[in-house]
Amino acid sequence: MPRNMSFMMTKDQLLDGSKTVTRRMGWKFLKLGDQVMACEKCRGLGKDGKIKRYGLIEIEQVWTEQLDEITRTEVLREGFPNMSVDEFIDYFIAGHKSCKRDTIITRIQFRKLF
Repeated sequence: MPRNMSFMMTKDQLLDGSKTVTRRMGWKFLKLGDQVMACEKCRGLGKDGKIKRYGLIEIEQVWTEQLDEITRTEVLREGFPNMSVDEFIDYFIAGHKSCKRDTIITRIQFRKLF
């Protein structure tokens, strides 16, 4: 069974196909060709909570970089055409309490298999 990856903050972008890249804290172990189960939420489901699975994604590229190295093109690949680079960085930091602009994150490019 593949690992679950939450897309709770970006489920609309995942489902409409505008998201082809995701940035994560951790996930450095991923390799080209790995398959991961895209889910709405994977943790904190509460008693009797169930994981809502969307389907498999396949990893196409993985590397690490500072969060503030993101470009406008990458913000588009994240599925946010109406966000500036700085707005995306602020959005990412707001969702990751231990993250700062210079935090090393994992940039993951994928393709949907569903």
